[in-house]
Amino acid sequence: MNVITKMLCSFLSWIDARFPLTKLWNEHLAKYYAPKNFNFWYFFGSLALLVLVIQIVTGIWLTMNYKPSAEHAFASVEYIMRDVEWGWWIRYMHSTGSSAFFIVIYLHMFRALLYGSFKKPRELLWLTGMFIYLTLMAEAFFGYLLPWGQMSYWAAQVITSLFGAIPVVGEDLALWIRGDYVVSDVTLNRFFSFHVIAMPLVLLGLVFVHIIALHEVGSNNPDGIEIKKHKDANGIPLDGIPFHPYYTVKDIYGVVIFLIVFSLVIFYYPELHGFFLEHANFVPANPLSTPEHIVPAWYFTPYYAILRAIPDKFGGLVAMGFAVILFFFLPWLDRSPVKSIRYRGWFYRIALTAFVISFLFLGWLGMQVATPLYTWLARIFSVIYFLFFLLMPFYTRRDNDKPVPERVTMP
Repeated sequence: MNVITKMLCSFLSWIDARFPLTKLWNEHLAKYYAPKNFNFWYFFGSLALLVLVIQIVTGIWLTMNYKPSAEHAFASVEYIMRDVEWGWWIRYMHSTGSSAFFIVIYLHMFRALLYGSFKKPRELLWLTGMFIYLTLMAEAFFGYLLPWGQMSYWAAQVITSLFGAIPVVGEDLALWIRGDYVVSDVTLNRFFSFHVIAMPLVLLGLVFVHIIALHEVGSNNPDGIEIKKHKDANGIPLDGIPFHPYYTVKDIYGVVIFLIVFSLVIFYYPELHGFFLEHANFVPANPLSTPEHIVPAWYFTPYYAILRAIPDKFGGLVAMGFAVILFFFLPWLDRSPVKSIRYRGWFYRIALTAFVISFLFLGWLGMQVATPLYTWLARIFSVIYFLFFLLMPFYTRRDNDKPVPERVTMP
C-alpha cells in the first residue's frame, strides 16, 4: 500500500509540475469557502451544470444517427427511437433535458431575485449568467427545428419571419438566418451546425467564465451578507465552510433527488401530455399544411405572449426583446442597500410576487389560442411584467427595509 501511495504522490507531483491540478482543486473546491447557511435554493447551480453535461453527452450520441437533411431528418429521428439500441432513451433524455435545463435555470434566476445575487459585487457574475441564458435560448431554438416535425417546422417559420419586421435590414436578416426564402433544407443544415458546434462552444466558455467570476467574488447567501468581511487570523471566513466535502455531499443529495424525478419523467411521461414534446411534432413537416395552433416550446411562451399582445408586429418584437434585455440592468435598477428578501420591505416582496405571477400567466397564455380575452389578459400581465423593472428604482429606494445582521444566521 505504501508503494502505491508513493507512486500516486509522485505521479501527482509530476502533474503539478506541469499543470496546476492541486492548485485548481484547492482554489475551487477544497479551500473555496462558501457561506454555511445555504438552503434548498442553492441546489440549482450544480444541477444546471449536471443537465449541461447530460445534454452534451446525449447530443453527441444522437448526432451519430441523425441526418441533417429535410428528406431524412424526421426518418432518422424515428430510426433512433425504434431501431437504435436504447435510442429512445437517449432521445427522451435529450428532449426532457432541454425542458429540465430551463426549469433549473429559471429557478436559479429566481433565487438571485430572492437573495439579491445580482447586486454588488456580483454584477459581472449576473451579466455572464444572463449571457448564458441568451445562449441557451438560441441553442434551444436552433435545436427545436431539427426533428423536422410539423410544430418544429412551423414554429421556426413563424419565429424567423419575425425578423422581417425590423425596418430596413429585416428582410435581409431573416433571409440570412434561414439561408432561404422559407425554412428549408438549407435552414436545417444551418441550424444543425449552430446547435451542435457553435452554441455549445459559446455556452461552455460562458459557463467557465461564470464559475471563475463566482469564485472570485464568492457565493451569496440567504442573508445577503458578505462572509469575507469577517475572517479569522488565518484569513478564513468565520461564517464559511469548505465547499468540499460539505457542499459536494449536499449537491450529491440534490443530484440523486433530481435524477429520480428526471427518470420518472423519461420512463413514464416523456411527452408530459404535449408539454415537453408536442403531439404535432410526431408528424413529418409539411410546408403545405399549417397546424391549427402554432406555439413555440413552453420555455419561450412568456415572451411569445408578450409578442402577440401588441398588435404591431415590429412593436411586439421590440417588446419581446426588451422583456429579456431588462434583466441585464437589474444590478443598477435595484437601489436598495439590502440584498436578501428576508430583510426587504413589502414593496419589493409585492413587486416580486406580481412579477412571478405575471411570468407564469404569460407562459400559459402563450400556449393558448389568441382569443380577444386572452390577448387582453396578455397585455395586462405584460404591463405588470415591465413595471417590475421600470418602477424598481423608485419602490426599492423608498422601501421600508429591515436591519441586516452583521453575521449570517442559520436557517
